[in-house]
Amino acid sequence: MSNNKKMVDAITARDADFAQWYTDLCLKAELMDYSDVKGFIIYRPYGYAIWEGIQQDLDKRLKATGHQNVYMPLVIPESLFQKEKDHVEGFAPETAIITTTGVEDLAERLIIRPTSETLFCTHYQKTVNSYRDLPKLYNQWCSVVRWEKTTRPFLRGKEFLWQEGHTAHSTEVEARKETLDILDIYKDMGKELLAIPFITGKKTEKEKFAGAIDTYSIEALMHDGQALQSGTTHYFGQGFAKAFDIKFQDENNQQQYAYQTSWGVSTRLIGAVIMVHGDDEGLVLPPYIAPIQVVIIPIQSHKDEVKKTTDSLFNAFKAAGFRVSVDDSNKSAGWKFSEYEMKGVPVRIEVGPRDLANQMITMVTRYNREKHQISVDEVVAQMPQILKDMHDALYEKALDFVQKNTYQAKTYEEFKAYIKKGGYVAMSISGEEAEIQIKKDTTASARVLPFDQTLITELCPVTHNVATQTVWFARAY
Repeated sequence: MSNNKKMVDAITARDADFAQWYTDLCLKAELMDYSDVKGFIIYRPYGYAIWEGIQQDLDKRLKATGHQNVYMPLVIPESLFQKEKDHVEGFAPETAIITTTGVEDLAERLIIRPTSETLFCTHYQKTVNSYRDLPKLYNQWCSVVRWEKTTRPFLRGKEFLWQEGHTAHSTEVEARKETLDILDIYKDMGKELLAIPFITGKKTEKEKFAGAIDTYSIEALMHDGQALQSGTTHYFGQGFAKAFDIKFQDENNQQQYAYQTSWGVSTRLIGAVIMVHGDDEGLVLPPYIAPIQVVIIPIQSHKDEVKKTTDSLFNAFKAAGFRVSVDDSNKSAGWKFSEYEMKGVPVRIEVGPRDLANQMITMVTRYNREKHQISVDEVVAQMPQILKDMHDALYEKALDFVQKNTYQAKTYEEFKAYIKKGGYVAMSISGEEAEIQIKKDTTASARVLPFDQTLITELCPVTHNVATQTVWFARAY
């Protein structure tokens, strides 16, 4: 531990207690705080700014592909929620229900939305009449409530922020394409914004979304070897359309049921960024998502040359479009250094009289903690390449970690040994019976069916029946 580190509250080492490290970091990096209701968190400005960055990036991607934002009500009449049987059974244990106004009981109970399929369906039932009305490519940014028993900041809460897309199409081909196109958008966002290499694939029948025909997922691998489902897309076929009578007249004047999809990512992505990139000193934020990309710390700020250069650099960075901050508080330089390391700010610039005598500043890059001497006149112009190199290095490091912690198992003994180490383990199984047994024996769950369905073995190592599918397993959050 560095001397500077002692100037701020220490955080638990990752390898000593990963769960405690995560919680320490969420609190001490000022990402969130606990509210007075268990399972409901306060998003502090720094944490919410990360979510805003995700929101802005993804919103731009969705709008570029023709999607429009809408907003649906917070509450769902219970009778409406009951219309799609499988969907209701999937969410029933998690629903929060309003029964009274405080003055009198409601004539019909209201479900606080755990998701909004039913609301979109009733809207589509009213507004879709002809093939000319399709497709409907709608998305909303909102919060949902799911009464989880065990909660953890950003990863699993009783209320969380997310986007949920709900689309309606005239053909199966178009709806299936939408489901996979959104999966690609999520994967690209992971690579280009979050520096996270998501693996993608289809969920098993046991793990798919309630009411879906097919569910697809983006999965991220955390430092402790556990997987995190980071987003999903669902192909519904005509199931919801038939339950809610969403019909349209096709080009041959025939009545048809619409084909639907839904998809979403949430503030769980903040948790993924923390656990994929963070280290024992705190957050390591990829530069394109960091709320502050460059922090300038003047050394001996009372000196005219230091103040003048600090102000000039701040204005130049801001004019060039960087998210930049200056810390000219009276706290010690060492305290500031460790504070901004804790918060994962990608670049720290130290402006001091000794360096300025040679028209230089000291630049420290957070991801590798390296110091560089760089010209005052060149630092702003060089920053785009510096941030790109940093982003690429973080992505490659995360990808290397995934590759080194991905295994193939030909026997059940191999599988158990690999799962104990942590990471993804691919194995060919016979179906749900094997999947259930694996979870019972190892607590590992099926993450995805990879798109390449090459069988590793002819027989399932668990049941010894004929293997029918290759599945990637992992222990998961």
